[in-house]
Amino acid sequence: MVLNLRLFQKTSDLENKVDSFFLKLAEAGVIYRLAVRNYLREGLSEEYTTRFEQVCDIETSADTLRSEIKLAIYSDMLIPDSRGDVLGLIETADEVFSLMKTSLWAFSIETPSIDEELIPGYRRLTNMVAKAVDELATGARVFFQSPHLVSSYVAKVILYEKEADKLSTNLKKQIFSSEMELALKLHLREFVDRIDSIADHAEDVADRLTIYAIKRQS
Repeated sequence: MVLNLRLFQKTSDLENKVDSFFLKLAEAGVIYRLAVRNYLREGLSEEYTTRFEQVCDIETSADTLRSEIKLAIYSDMLIPDSRGDVLGLIETADEVFSLMKTSLWAFSIETPSIDEELIPGYRRLTNMVAKAVDELATGARVFFQSPHLVSSYVAKVILYEKEADKLSTNLKKQIFSSEMELALKLHLREFVDRIDSIADHAEDVADRLTIYAIKRQS
C-alpha cells in the first residue's frame, strides 16, 4: 500500500495557488539572471529596465498569491495541522523575491561601473545564485505532493550556495587586489554581497523545507 502524503487532499484551489507561487519564484530567478547579465553586457539599458520591471511585476503577483493563501488557510480553516509550516515556507520564500528586486533596484539607481576583467566573476556568481533559487522553487513544489523527494533538491540548493560563497570570495579578492580607488572597491563589494545574499537566503529557506518535509513523513 502506497502512503498518500499529499498535503492538500480536498483543497485543489489552494494547492494550485501555492504551486503558482513557487513557479513565480523560479520565473523571477531566471529573469533576475537575465537582467544582471544584460547589465554586465550593456549597463543600464532599456532591456535591463524591462527585466527589472518584470521581476517587480512577478513579485507583486506573488504577494497577491501569498495573501490569498494566508486568507484561505485561516478563514476557511484549511490544513489546520500544517498551516504554520505552509505559511512559514511562503513567508520566508517571499524574502527571496525581495532580495532579487532590491538587488536589481540597486543596479538601476547606483549604476556601478564594473571593469571588464570583473564581469566573468559577476556572471558566474549570478548563474550560481539563479540555480539555487530554481532548485529551491522546485523542491518547495515537490514538498506539497512528495515530501520524501525534497532532500535531493535541498542538497542542490546547499551545493549551489557553497559555490556562490566561493565565487563571491574570489571576486572580492579580485576587486581588492586591483588598483581601483577604495570607494569603488567598496561599492563593487556591496553588489557582490547583494547577489550572494540571495543564495544565502535560499539556503535558509531550504533548511526550513527539510524540517517541514521530515515532519510530513513522521
